[in-house]
Amino acid sequence: MPTLYFCQPHAKNQGMLRAVLSVNECERVVSQHPATYVGDKFPKLDNQKGAANDFAVLNITGEETPAGWRPGYYRLDSDLTKLNESLLALSR
Repeated sequence: MPTLYFCQPHAKNQGMLRAVLSVNECERVVSQHPATYVGDKFPKLDNQKGAANDFAVLNITGEETPAGWRPGYYRLDSDLTKLNESLLALSR
């Protein structure tokens, strides 16, 4: 199942598990918050200027990969508050 992590570099938070999603839920979230493929390893936090923005990381395993997706990690640069609202809306 896809997993979503919230990363907050300013707090030195490498990634906190925020949600475990079904494939359908994953597709709904990404339709509102575009994701960029970043590879097969969890992205590291950079100490570079501008890298202190919060972001989310979506992990899609090879077992349950939505059509048109590659297994691996995707970065979502959406505001975490708005992303969290989208997650809460899934349960309604």
